[in-house]
Amino acid sequence: MNIIDIINKTKKSQELSDDEVFWLVKSYTDGEIPDYQMSAWLMAVCINGLTENETFALTAAMRDSGDIVRLGIPFTADKHSTGGVGDKTSLIIGPVVAACGVCVAKMSGRGLGHTGGTIDKLESIDGYRTDLPLDEFEDILRQTGFSIISQTGELCPADKKMYALRNATGTVDSIPLICASIMSKKLAMNADCLVLDVKYGSGAFMKTREDAEKLAQLMEKVGRSAGKKCKAIVTDMNSPLGRNIGNSLEVKEAVELLQGKSKGTLYDVCMELAAYMLELSGKGNFDECRALAEEAVASGKALDVLRETIRLQGGNEKICDDVSLLPQPLLKYEIRATKDMKILGFDCEELGMSSLLLGAGRLTKDDKIDMSAGIVMNCDIGDQLSADDVIMTLYSTVCSDFSDVAVRALNAVRFKITEKPSYT
Repeated sequence: MNIIDIINKTKKSQELSDDEVFWLVKSYTDGEIPDYQMSAWLMAVCINGLTENETFALTAAMRDSGDIVRLGIPFTADKHSTGGVGDKTSLIIGPVVAACGVCVAKMSGRGLGHTGGTIDKLESIDGYRTDLPLDEFEDILRQTGFSIISQTGELCPADKKMYALRNATGTVDSIPLICASIMSKKLAMNADCLVLDVKYGSGAFMKTREDAEKLAQLMEKVGRSAGKKCKAIVTDMNSPLGRNIGNSLEVKEAVELLQGKSKGTLYDVCMELAAYMLELSGKGNFDECRALAEEAVASGKALDVLRETIRLQGGNEKICDDVSLLPQPLLKYEIRATKDMKILGFDCEELGMSSLLLGAGRLTKDDKIDMSAGIVMNCDIGDQLSADDVIMTLYSTVCSDFSDVAVRALNAVRFKITEKPSYT
């Protein structure tokens, strides 16, 4: 086998054998294939795609490039979101499902660009440790049924190397490559059942529902081909998920939901995803599992799981009773309506970038995060605002001049003026 033949076959839409795909991934991970040749193959994939069998093989090869997690726990569940603005669902769903008797073992990443990372959100809790050895991870899972830790360097090294190359060569936006990247890491976690939250819209990587559905169907097939119970759900990311964008702000919103203080879209999405996880885990049909999830919140059991997990991972569990113990911003800026208006929509990617510029995210992996920074939305699509009503509030400790960010954030809001008629 040689890389030139493989590039030419993909360039001509000729299917690669499993052996060719495994050789390609291993040779590139081992440094035997240079970046410029792998880039040529990735571009051929972007143009011509891959067959389902090639995608299955690519995913398996990337999974097998590193360690596969093997926990001494009889049954575990996992959930993955393709990313979005204000997406704090893992902080809610994990404790809910664990409170219903299903172990949720999850590894997550940090944020880069306009979407936040679950690990960054958890690290806004004072003392919370995410870099745990697997034996401690397993011990916490046995005690609470729920834990999230940061990804280890031994998991899917092929994906880490290939994704960096894709990012540098404009070859990220390929459904088979996206699928293999996500699913190789999920399958390396080796959960027995997996629910996939595939988002579409202005704040998601997949901009159209059609593309999100294609990705969801392919990811579900890959999961099932690997012998996992797998369900992919397509959800809307044309509005921020919940009201809060930013690390400690999102933890605050998650805690308040588990306290039973808020419902709405975020609650509904979380209960739906939790119900699918419980259904795949054999806890009943969907309606029965939805009722179990809602009871876990209403009874306070899910909040108890989160509180104990935070304690065991070194964090200040008192935030579950007093969210003011989370990092607090020193500065705030309210963006107000200048006239009566109706909210028509949002550019969620721009809202995410605005939050990043306030200090809540990073443009490079070495950037330092202001855990207190972010945005709280005071309105939703369809809301009617009067002049001087607050559209959103910007928060930061490191950004003292809000003017440029405020303009960018306001430009992310689509509205129409609805001035009342004057009578003479």
